[in-house]
Amino acid sequence: MDDVDDRILISHAGKDRAWAEWARWHLEKAGHATELDSVDWAPGTNLIEAMNRAMKRDNPLLVLLSSAYLAPERFTTDEWTTRLAQRRRDPTAKLIPLRIEDVDLHDGLWAPILVPDLFDLAPDQAIALLLDAVRRVIEPASQGALSITSPPYPGRPAASATADGPRPPGSMPAVWNPARRNPGFTGRDGMLNQLHDTLRGGRRVAVQALHGLGGVGKTQLALEYAHRFAGEYELVWWIPSEQPELIGDHLAALARELRLTSPDTPIPDAVKSLRSHLRLARRWLLVFDNAEDPQTLDPWLPDGPGDILITSRDPNWTGIAAHALDVDVFVRTESTTLLRTQLPHLVEADADRLAEALGDLPLALGQAVNLLAETRMPVTGYLDDLAAHTADLMSEGCPPIGYPVSLAATVTLTAERLGTIDPAAGQLLHLCAQLGPEPIPADLFTRHPGLLPEPLAAVARRSVAFHRVMAQLGRYGLARLTGTGAVLHRLVQAVLRDIDPNPDQHRDTVVDLLVAAAPEESNDPRNWPRWTVLLPHIIAADPAASDNAGLHRSASRALWYLIIRGDARTALPLAENFYEIWAGRYGPDDDSVLTMALTLAGIHTELGNHQQAHDLDLDAYNRYRRLYGDDHPGTLTAVNSLNVDLQELNEFEQALGYAEDTLTRCRRIFGDDHPETLRSAANLAGNLSALGREAEADDIRRQFLPGPDQA
Repeated sequence: MDDVDDRILISHAGKDRAWAEWARWHLEKAGHATELDSVDWAPGTNLIEAMNRAMKRDNPLLVLLSSAYLAPERFTTDEWTTRLAQRRRDPTAKLIPLRIEDVDLHDGLWAPILVPDLFDLAPDQAIALLLDAVRRVIEPASQGALSITSPPYPGRPAASATADGPRPPGSMPAVWNPARRNPGFTGRDGMLNQLHDTLRGGRRVAVQALHGLGGVGKTQLALEYAHRFAGEYELVWWIPSEQPELIGDHLAALARELRLTSPDTPIPDAVKSLRSHLRLARRWLLVFDNAEDPQTLDPWLPDGPGDILITSRDPNWTGIAAHALDVDVFVRTESTTLLRTQLPHLVEADADRLAEALGDLPLALGQAVNLLAETRMPVTGYLDDLAAHTADLMSEGCPPIGYPVSLAATVTLTAERLGTIDPAAGQLLHLCAQLGPEPIPADLFTRHPGLLPEPLAAVARRSVAFHRVMAQLGRYGLARLTGTGAVLHRLVQAVLRDIDPNPDQHRDTVVDLLVAAAPEESNDPRNWPRWTVLLPHIIAADPAASDNAGLHRSASRALWYLIIRGDARTALPLAENFYEIWAGRYGPDDDSVLTMALTLAGIHTELGNHQQAHDLDLDAYNRYRRLYGDDHPGTLTAVNSLNVDLQELNEFEQALGYAEDTLTRCRRIFGDDHPETLRSAANLAGNLSALGREAEADDIRRQFLPGPDQA
């Protein structure tokens, strides 16, 4: 785009995009050239550079002032403060400020500046004020095109002047039935603008929940869209769609509202009349809320130049040519903003802790706000209760505005319905609840169907059948389906665990599946992708609390995977916890305790804590020798680790004795090519080198550790 000095640059917050586009439409109609980021800046534009270029030109700056625009740390601050600074140097620098919301400007830089109000006006009054404010600052580009409606006589209703253009945002169309706006709606500006762009492109849009729950905010997003962009429509109609048999009634009600039919017109005839009307009408929006089945809804969707917005738990809307927009949980800043706005006494750190524990789920955050505001209980107490009694806490009090039931009720009712309709899916859901809030691979179940209960076991023997069952979790909004597996929100999992009628059975089954799925080796790179997938689920199975020795071994190998991948700091607290709890429960001579002692020592070695590693390895070595003798694999593993510790502590003479004896034993027990034999050979060569016996060290290396030129 060429630089044009008289283009009016429209500055606004993302939340106020509807106002910006309304202003642009009417300014352009009046003959003014404008520049608006969402319209004039192509995808991929560097926004900072584009704004910098725009602010350097001597073009008028139209500023739409709202609480969002004036919020601290917003990029809009740079725009209006730059223009105010320009006005100090050059009083002719053009600034056109307008309030679109009742924000206080009595203090600070805006106090001496006259700022007219655009909000709470009739449409023609708002247009007149906008154009008059511009006219007072600049000459219009085309006098012939400028048409300002004169203000009405005080007290007399204003005539509509916007039949061929958008009304001011917030002004309701004549035909309107959505619920009142949620005053606590927070964030989602980018998603709302993305939704607006897609709808404006003339495509059907299905808003689906990434995690599927009503608590993720699909309905609230659709409701906010209807209110925020109401000025662009002459008709907005909300159609509850969870009961498909009643959709026709809601469409017939719209036909009556439009006076297309009489109250006694049969529903099929009323819907037919409505379809004919919408096929030719302009600027309409229909919202089909909480639709369950694309195939059931498809026959009701009208054609025409209007917009259709669908909210649903079902992720698959490709069959009806809908463009799917995933609705995820809040980003963390949206969560903390909601919490601190509703609970002003909350410090940032506590807001972040709450958001983390609640998984940024909007419904859960709203419930927490209501309960904390009512009880004034400390955040620590709330978090303790959440960890111990999730289902009970997520049932407490009234759900926030816009949500019909609590999170616990939502999960409970949906899970019960799924289990009744598809028992195998119900079993799979409860098994997934025992795993981590990370992608759960399908082959965790399909590789070992014999470990599963019936009827899920029979389904898991057939890949297609199993994936159909897993898809049910997504269809019912209890999981998000990804290319790497199903993902359940952590609070959904916690509620499901609390209401599980067979928690011990499901927990034992999951442990058996994880033990069967865990690779035997941690240091083989071919196994690393598998460990990446399994690790969060092994941790979620709580090895510290389990008595399953197989899970203990899998947990140890998983920690060795972290060590090998260079993430020993993550492994350290886990290993310390396992070691302390198991030693207290089983005693220091237990196999799981000894295995974890060697793992913990390996972590300390990786972190450079060589004395701690030495003490753990020496204790384990002595216990293995006493319990099993010098030739036991555990003894040999422990002494090899001890040898490394001694080298790091410069105790080479002592290490040499261990190394020579260990290599002899490993060769006899394992053979020359076994990893433990090769490890002992490397230890011996290292000791010999440190003691200046390089020729002997080279002999060991040639015999056991040939390089590429010696192989």
